Amino acid sequence: MANVLKAHGIEPAPDRQRTPAWSTFLKAHWDTIFATDFTTVEVRTRNGLVTFYVLAVMHLKTRRVHIAGITPSPNATWMKQACRNLTDCEDGFLKDASHLSVDRDVSFIALRDFIEQNTDTEVVVLPPKSPNLNAYMERWFRSLKFECLDRMMFFGERSLENAVREYVQHYHGKRNHQGLGNQLIDPSDNVNAVAGKIECRERLGGMLKYYHRRAA
Repeated sequence: MANVLKAHGIEPAPDRQRTPAWSTFLKAHWDTIFATDFTTVEVRTRNGLVTFYVLAVMHLKTRRVHIAGITPSPNATWMKQACRNLTDCEDGFLKDASHLSVDRDVSFIALRDFIEQNTDTEVVVLPPKSPNLNAYMERWFRSLKFECLDRMMFFGERSLENAVREYVQHYHGKRNHQGLGNQLIDPSDNVNAVAGKIECRERLGGMLKYYHRRAA
């Protein structure tokens, strides 16, 4: 981490003052820095209980999240394909990224190698035991699990994919975010409407609820 900070003209602080140095680094690249991480979910399949890995990527400034893939085996081949999709020059989620922060999990070795060899994005490997440096990503996974995954039982990969997809749509378009001034990431055209009857809509059988005004 010290080398990354120095490369961008930021002198690393002593151990007891690491947070201000990291904050300075984030501020310097806020518009184009992304973060990625895995979370795991237990899914019941024909072969018994299987652990699935959900790979998510976040643009820190906007809090926009992209699910890069869901798999029971995040091996090198799978990770490289996920990277190809993420860095596609036309619609890849990371096509405009200057930095991508990752932790030291061995699952990210293939991702780090691909990004460094095939793109201009700089991979920032976080120090060991430093979850606070990936706080936005960690907080998103906490929301995903608390508001959705921990309340459901999954039978097969498709049911997990559907739940994650529905939650991401809810997170972007229907869930207010304190870190964004209590605004929506993707507000609809009538989000500020003052006329019309207020109605409640639901996702995932009523587990996710939101309110809107019916067009007058």
